[in-house]
Amino acid sequence: KAVYQKECLSCHQADGGGVPHLNPPLYESTNVVGDKKKIIAIVLKGMTDRVPIDGEYYSNNMAPHPELSNQQIADVLTFIRSNWGNKASAVTPEEVKTVRGVKKK
Repeated sequence: KAVYQKECLSCHQADGGGVPHLNPPLYESTNVVGDKKKIIAIVLKGMTDRVPIDGEYYSNNMAPHPELSNQQIADVLTFIRSNWGNKASAVTPEEVKTVRGVKKK
């Protein structure tokens, strides 16, 4: 929760609801509760592509956060994946380490 409050809250809000048309909500999102590798990569590498997220486009880019440790990313993603009605499995530091080691093609 501490990492969320410091790194994520200003864009995604205290309730995980995001900001309409600017920043996507973190609840009921296939990016959040789907494939862990995808959400880990988004946190590590950011997201600048204008692609629909659950059918809606958002205009703000997400900054990359490679400075966060594997443990911090695992903690914040586990927090997000288990709050606001989300019921997805935990993310481990080992999973973050694996994704961190994959080079973009």
